[in-house]
Amino acid sequence: MSIPKITALFDLSHTSARPWLEKAEYGHEVLEKIPEIIREIQSTLGDDYEQIRPQIFVAKDATISPLATIEAPTIIGHRTEVRPGAYIRGSALIGDDCVIGNSTEIKNAILFDRVQVPHYNYVGDSILGYRAHMGAGAIASNFRADHGEVVLRHEGTQISTGRRKLGAMVGDLAEVGCGSVLCPGAIIGSESIIYPLSRVRGVVKERMIFKSQDKIVDRK
Repeated sequence: MSIPKITALFDLSHTSARPWLEKAEYGHEVLEKIPEIIREIQSTLGDDYEQIRPQIFVAKDATISPLATIEAPTIIGHRTEVRPGAYIRGSALIGDDCVIGNSTEIKNAILFDRVQVPHYNYVGDSILGYRAHMGAGAIASNFRADHGEVVLRHEGTQISTGRRKLGAMVGDLAEVGCGSVLCPGAIIGSESIIYPLSRVRGVVKERMIFKSQDKIVDRK
């Protein structure tokens, strides 16, 4: 199996970034374009959004805690809830009906509709697909300990990303258990489940259950 492409991971009808994602093969190719994507989308938003500060647009029916920190450029979609203590560091495209929770940090990321990162999560240089969920304390690590380039590897296939910072691609309906670490460049297939307290490297195929790096089984 080759390394999963964007179309294998995500239903693009659930993000306003669709036109840009359709032009790329792999998720990491889009990351450096996120600020540009956000600014282009901002120019098309209607009266159902308001600009709360320069380059920060929030849907009028979103719920934003006054105790959250939001930096530009950012778009926050309809009915999304940003809870107290959340830190959105900018270059964040957050879809509709999402939950950004207490002490959760988002940076240079695309969150599709209905993503939940509700408790103590870090999501940097990543894409989370439709209805992806990260349990409490789960993080998408985006920087290697040796500061080297993140290289994608799976079953003999290798792709140089050219990036020193790259988090995770988490497919639609994937569940990441509490306290888990997705290592730089991890790819989680759609509808897969990651056990709590896991350390995930490389690719987990769609509809799998990750119990440990050496025990990944089909989801029944």
